[in-house]
Amino acid sequence: MKIDDHSETSLFRLLKNNELCISLPPFVVRFQSNVPSIARDIRLVYGDFECLDGDVFSDFHVELRYLSQLNRWVNPKIQFFFDGQPSFSRLSADQAFPTLEWGLNWCVAAHSHQYLIIHAAVIERNGDAVILPAPPGSGKSTLCAALVHRGWRLLSDELALFDFNSGLVFGMARPVSLKNQSIDVVHAFEPNAIFTEPVKTDSKGLVALMKPPTESVVRVKESARPKWVILPKYLPDSEAVLESESPAKTFLLIAEQSFNYDLHGQRGFDAVGKLLDQCHCARFTYSRLDDAVSLFSKLEAAFDECRIT
Repeated sequence: MKIDDHSETSLFRLLKNNELCISLPPFVVRFQSNVPSIARDIRLVYGDFECLDGDVFSDFHVELRYLSQLNRWVNPKIQFFFDGQPSFSRLSADQAFPTLEWGLNWCVAAHSHQYLIIHAAVIERNGDAVILPAPPGSGKSTLCAALVHRGWRLLSDELALFDFNSGLVFGMARPVSLKNQSIDVVHAFEPNAIFTEPVKTDSKGLVALMKPPTESVVRVKESARPKWVILPKYLPDSEAVLESESPAKTFLLIAEQSFNYDLHGQRGFDAVGKLLDQCHCARFTYSRLDDAVSLFSKLEAAFDECRIT
């Protein structure tokens, strides 16, 4: 059964009873909440995902709740819990769904050390993956959101899961987090994209979550072979330009943008080397999404033209 097969009322009942389990391969996540808007937003952007039986084993148990019934009506505050333990500061209730998403990111990044976890978007086409590692504010999510509506499959907007043994990359195809002006930019680029209601957050400004394309969710269990590592950067009024980057500099950025590179020591070092051995490396600057999509549609030719090896 899909999430979309449930009514909002049914989902809220499952949330309150700690029985909402969603398949987010390679994980299963159990969600719990007494905040009604969480049911609405989960149904909106997770509608294509598989809803599992409440007694299934779950990798992560996450909860978002009002701290008291009185708190719900007077200056409402919410808090995120992982395995029953409070994990973040209390926030205003209108930030509930972004907080749930950020908390789930933290759960994966802090506990899934069977993978090298890189702060990166991942997209795929014809079995080949593009890894887009970048710090916040680089335009990574905006670029990712546009490309997955133009023929690329979404693996991840935020977390690239690189398997040490196979050299493949996995992603959960979860909603894409967009901030501030990017929300309107992507909505104008793809009017049919579905978003949660934008909310003002304390740390990131205005935030909205974009529903992943159905095709990406249907294929969520498919891993991909990394072929390109492209370091994106939004630059106002610039042309779309792809430039060769050295594997050495790319190595440093990957290590810097990895959540658990240091934890793995030599194994982490070897994993980044293994990743880059099978990838072309480049920097990409852009300002207009149409130009970016055009260049990515002929990525092989663009690399050949730039003589990138």
